[in-house]
Amino acid sequence: MLIKLELLERIEEKLSILADAAKYDVSCSSSGSNRKNKNKGLGDTGAGICHTYTEDGRCVSLLKILLTNFCIYDCAYCVTRKSNDIKRVSFTVQEVVDLTINFYRRNYIEGLFLSSGIFKNADYTMERLVRIAKKLRQEHHFNGYIHLKTIPGASDELIHEAGLYADRLSVNIEIPTESGLKLLAPEKNRQDMVKPMEYLRNKITELGEEKRIFKKTPIFAPAGQSTQMIIGASGETDEQIVFMAQRLYRDFSLKRVYYSGYVPVSCDNRLPNIGSAVPLVRENRLYQTDWLMRFYGFQADELVNRQYPLLELDIDPKLSWALRNLSCFPIDVNRAALHLILRIPGVGVRSAQQIIMARQYGALDMEQLKKIGVSINRAKYFIICRGYKQIYSDQAAHKIKQYILATSQSKYLRRHCQQLNLF
Repeated sequence: MLIKLELLERIEEKLSILADAAKYDVSCSSSGSNRKNKNKGLGDTGAGICHTYTEDGRCVSLLKILLTNFCIYDCAYCVTRKSNDIKRVSFTVQEVVDLTINFYRRNYIEGLFLSSGIFKNADYTMERLVRIAKKLRQEHHFNGYIHLKTIPGASDELIHEAGLYADRLSVNIEIPTESGLKLLAPEKNRQDMVKPMEYLRNKITELGEEKRIFKKTPIFAPAGQSTQMIIGASGETDEQIVFMAQRLYRDFSLKRVYYSGYVPVSCDNRLPNIGSAVPLVRENRLYQTDWLMRFYGFQADELVNRQYPLLELDIDPKLSWALRNLSCFPIDVNRAALHLILRIPGVGVRSAQQIIMARQYGALDMEQLKKIGVSINRAKYFIICRGYKQIYSDQAAHKIKQYILATSQSKYLRRHCQQLNLF
């Protein structure tokens, strides 16, 4: 009895340490998987399961842990770097399996997010991650969501096997720029990160095409792959970050790029602003920019470029673009194509689609746009609709000025509006 109690206390200690270390990895939401329960297995993965909320509003959670916080690398920005003076612990394969099953049976979790420090080498670590997913699927018939971190440098065979058991795989790109990676993580190689991403892209595409022809083709990473970039650790601009994200989406067909603001977890003279974390609003602006590229048809160079390398923190990037491109406005919502309506501040994707549908039955006015879900207080400065026409006269410019001053105290934006002769 005493031995059992000691074992439980030891596992509880490991869980506390390795769950806390895992909190710096933010790429654990939105699976997009649809793994159905068969043969009276355990659990079920519905489309859209995520770390906090599903698309239908349910609050769910994942067991989010590291397999170990031992690591052979000494990355300046990482809490588990080998030179950090922290307590080192590791789970066994069976301990992670038991925790997942027991937590699930108690309705604590709906899935597992598993990452790890690297002990010995990439293959040694990756093999243990795969064994955990394999035991959950085959021995316990666990159908819940599983997200595995792919270890850069691991063999294609292990990555392939991981894709057969995990819903999503991800490879952290770490630092957005090559120079930043060499400075802060000189032991790591960008090619070791790119290679598994290329393999996953090709294999997901290949097996996806086979699945259309052969029903018995095995499911392979049905929720695709994602990655994460650490923001602010190497002094990169938003332009460099956004352009890197665009390349990753284009070259590797990623489901998501996640942006994790640098948190000072260790002292190193290579790191900037020791003692202060990256503002959360910067992360938010990057996610908004990411959304504009993925769903609104914007290109990276429209949102950030050499002239505007940093995103404005006081206003969202869509409004910032609109103010820099007033020649594109006003837009007639009753005549313009969908891609133009999507560029109006205050109009979301769903609202734009509803405008296209509703205007088939008659011209839309302000009241109807409001009912559709358009943010009129923002959109009215950029649109034409039935009974309303925005003309950029002195009076209209004054209204825009008042709106901006009411919603932002940015000296940069005031100066920019002066350059556009809005004031």
